[in-house]
Amino acid sequence: METLRSSATRHVAFNESERDAIREQLERMLANPLFKNSRRYPNLLRYLVERTLEGEQEQLRERTLGVEVFGREQNYDTNADPVVRATAGEIRKRIAQYYHEHGREGELRIDLSPGSYVPVFEMPATKPAPGPLTLQTLKPGRRLSLLPFIAIAAIVLLLAGLAWLWPWAPHTALDRFWAPVLDSSSTVLLCVGQRQFLGSSPETPQQSSGDLPRAANPPSGSQAGITLFQLYYLGSQNVAFHDVITLARLTGLLQAKGKSYRLRSESSTSFADMRDSPVILVGALNNDWTMRLTGPMRFSFDRDETIFWIKDQRNPASRDRAVNYSMPYLQLSEDYAIITRVLDPMTERMTVVAGGLTGYGTIAAGEFLTNPEYLDGVAKQMPKNWAHRNIQLVIATKVINGHSGPPQVVDQYVW
Repeated sequence: METLRSSATRHVAFNESERDAIREQLERMLANPLFKNSRRYPNLLRYLVERTLEGEQEQLRERTLGVEVFGREQNYDTNADPVVRATAGEIRKRIAQYYHEHGREGELRIDLSPGSYVPVFEMPATKPAPGPLTLQTLKPGRRLSLLPFIAIAAIVLLLAGLAWLWPWAPHTALDRFWAPVLDSSSTVLLCVGQRQFLGSSPETPQQSSGDLPRAANPPSGSQAGITLFQLYYLGSQNVAFHDVITLARLTGLLQAKGKSYRLRSESSTSFADMRDSPVILVGALNNDWTMRLTGPMRFSFDRDETIFWIKDQRNPASRDRAVNYSMPYLQLSEDYAIITRVLDPMTERMTVVAGGLTGYGTIAAGEFLTNPEYLDGVAKQMPKNWAHRNIQLVIATKVINGHSGPPQVVDQYVW
């Protein structure tokens, strides 16, 4: 690759054709789902590229970028508000993901080196195709040695073996599904759903679950009236056993990949937490974050009295994938779940959702997200670049005597 600019201290004047080529490549990158679903990443990358093309790379300092790009005050604390560093770090990861896609090898490369805010531009190499090797091309008396070719072949095989053994290498479709989460330098947030505290829930007695009596409302403005019995037996300290099973599967996956994580309940998770790292949401109807995220999407959760169903925006009148909560639970024969992996436009963080209409669907979603065999089959039916796009999968599972069966994908959407 021919490097147009390799140092922040060099003042290399770009000619018009080079500027046009770099700007064209920049727009191509920013139109990719890795960038277009965010405002911060394109704004910063575009600013860095334009200032560098104009020879103003000395201005590309953290404080200046915070003021010019993100509207911070001139004297803002860069340690307390590392928006520039965090955004630049995410840009570097997304650039790496972009050029990792098949077919990008011949494109002009825009890079952002670690520790620097000055982009580096590399033109694709243009080497003449080698002519055929014949005996006439060798000097008289020389023999063609096979040793260099054997050495090269051995190195290639060694590298291929290392790539296969390396734990981060995306061998399966499941690895590619989780790559945007695992490749992040941040600790993953696992947010599990909870039942609302019945003593202060906004639901009416008719809407509350019938398995436990409804606690009396505590005194206004005080929690003194909540007893330990109400807190632990009727309150939001409880987590559904089905969600615990799914949570165990997901934490096992993260541990196997060497990825650190932290656990939060739905009620203790703030919007700031959601913006701080990649997020995995467990549960649906008991997790407001899941309902908020999936609400505007093609597949979401809907309710009418005791009927809950998977809503399809393309066929909103259909209730084929539904569960009636008024039936005896041992009569439930089928449940449904939604698996979502999306760059949340509100938090600008990669978010994965595993939630069912009942706990059986949530278990099936967790099983699907941790077993490579399931996604390998589905990936063959999805677009070739699905691993770098937003995904929704609708999962169905048979329920027999209170036990969920294997997950099956009954619908999908990639955008």
